[in-house]
Amino acid sequence: MSKGKVYLIGAGPGDIKLITVKGLECIQKADVIVYDRLANPRLLSYRRPDAELIYVGKSPDRHTLTQDEINNVLVEEGLKGKVVARLKGGDPYVFGRGGEEGEELRKAGVEFEEVPGITSAISVPAYAGIPITHRDFTASFTVVTGHEEPGKETSNINWPRLAQDPGTLVFLMGVGNLPQIVENLVVNGKDARTPIALIRWGTRPEQRVVTGTLENIVDVVNKSGLKSPAIIIIGQVVTLRETLRWFEDKPLFGKRVLVTRSREQASVLSEKLEDLGAEAWEYPTIKIQEPDDLAALDNAVAEAGNYNWIVFTSVNGVKMFFQRLKAQKLDIRSLKDAKICAIGPKTAEELEERGLLVDVMPEVFRAEAVIEAMKDRIQPSDKVLLPRADLARQVLVDSLIQLGAEVNEVIAYQTVLADAADTRLLLEKLQAGEIHVLTFTSSSTVTNFLQLIGENRSLIEGITVACIGPITAETAEKNGLKVDICAEQYTIDGLVSAIQNYFQK
Repeated sequence: MSKGKVYLIGAGPGDIKLITVKGLECIQKADVIVYDRLANPRLLSYRRPDAELIYVGKSPDRHTLTQDEINNVLVEEGLKGKVVARLKGGDPYVFGRGGEEGEELRKAGVEFEEVPGITSAISVPAYAGIPITHRDFTASFTVVTGHEEPGKETSNINWPRLAQDPGTLVFLMGVGNLPQIVENLVVNGKDARTPIALIRWGTRPEQRVVTGTLENIVDVVNKSGLKSPAIIIIGQVVTLRETLRWFEDKPLFGKRVLVTRSREQASVLSEKLEDLGAEAWEYPTIKIQEPDDLAALDNAVAEAGNYNWIVFTSVNGVKMFFQRLKAQKLDIRSLKDAKICAIGPKTAEELEERGLLVDVMPEVFRAEAVIEAMKDRIQPSDKVLLPRADLARQVLVDSLIQLGAEVNEVIAYQTVLADAADTRLLLEKLQAGEIHVLTFTSSSTVTNFLQLIGENRSLIEGITVACIGPITAETAEKNGLKVDICAEQYTIDGLVSAIQNYFQK
């Protein structure tokens, strides 16, 4: 049997975009993922559907598994012939005990690789506006464990040297030992007026920064209630924070937003939210797939050139239509003189990328506006092809018929309930109060979300609810949700803008 392979992966400080490309590739191919609390659990969404998850905890007050037990898990899974991704916060070899894990794997004959990560020692101060080097202040920095037992008879830390070091000092995992760290530095000659900062959960929405000097920081931290995990930065570079801070000044900083769109479409909304400082937590509630029976769609596509109008109501409808056009070895020439109506600029953009210019695009992106825009253009007995979702509203069909059109409505795609693989992680975030906004981009995202969380609806009470438009908002309200935000422009850009305006007010 193959002995498998273990990847010791640095997951970075928290912001999932700080994972390396190689680290992400290892997650995607792993059979087993072993992770702890300092690795952002959102990274688990990139795993294979059949990958096994093993949580090993590791917090200051509670270890789900001891380090020896973690080593044994890695060895056992590797000896089973599995590809194992060991996710560790920051970098595995910077106070991450990755070296110990690698030693045990080598002893057991299990192949392994260390995949470096971005250490919190550098990245977390950067997100707080503190460069750990600056030519006006210092040309060096020292990274020190802050986790050394205070009562040790012999310290492995050279406190006299550190106290005299003019460079920046960075202590990792040192909140509990802050009084001893300050005392050891000052006793050994460090100026008590030296600036100091503590940063908790750096690079995440929960990022919190407390600053002071060596002489007052213990009282400042006690009054603030700041707890671990946090890093400590000591030196004159701390004074640059007010000038260089950027992350906390973003308009949606501190907000974790749930994105319920299909996995294929979620990234567009997520990227726009994260550009504004939010963290997007993708939890797809719908899945887009072909109709169970393609005959009606294929027939309509083959005869599309015989229609006077083709009305596309979504990007998904366009994609499925052209997918079937290609499957029948046809191209846009088969559409002949059919005029094109598109609901929404993204739908129009999708059509134009495929070589079709849009004749009509209503200013408001809903069925009623389509009728208003087309009522003077449709002639009695015009043939209209309407390829759209299986759950679409009937009002558009009925209104076109009232205008005298002959309408062929075909199901171009199905919107079905997504797999609930990540529900446990979502419920943990809801339980901890770490989801601040729920976004819904269609009625089906609302109903499916509520179905997936089941009896846990109490966990979403008080969370801001944002809907892409009035139809989605109406569905949410009918299902007992209080809608706080409804976009005026029924697009992803409109939804993001509405969320931003809501929190800025």
